[in-house]
Amino acid sequence: MSGQGKKVVDVAFKAGKNIDWDGMAKLLVSEEARKEFATLRRAFDEVNTTLQTKFSQEPEPINWDYYRKNIGSRLVDMYKEAYESIEVPKFVDTVTPKYKPKFDELLVEFKEAEEKSVKESERLEKEIAEVQELKKKISTMTADEYFEKHPELKKKFDDEIRNDYWGY
Repeated sequence: MSGQGKKVVDVAFKAGKNIDWDGMAKLLVSEEARKEFATLRRAFDEVNTTLQTKFSQEPEPINWDYYRKNIGSRLVDMYKEAYESIEVPKFVDTVTPKYKPKFDELLVEFKEAEEKSVKESERLEKEIAEVQELKKKISTMTADEYFEKHPELKKKFDDEIRNDYWGY
């Protein structure tokens, strides 16, 4: 296999080893997302397997002497000359440089969204804990205890009473 092709196969193989599929699967919430993720993983594995098997093998050398004996040397020499004159162009990646900056921007955007999501998740967890605590205590809680936790409501009610506004 040529140097460039071997490099692509090695990179793909290493990339497959470094992906935490199980860790990513744990982050999925909906059943539809899990199905799509499984499809993505299968497709990745198929491509990786193809790269490992099909493109990682060197082609078997042609036994020109065998063909000379069975077909004739003039015709085989003509094919050998044509075969050896074939130059396979080297792959030049022109796409990655165009999309790398966009991808990097998306990664930054993703990290920011992840941070916001984690903060919002923490806030919601805290709020859920407060509501659950309130739910447990509500039957024995006094108004003063409630207003102690929610001073803005106490201020609102006091303002309404002071302004003689009774809600109708």
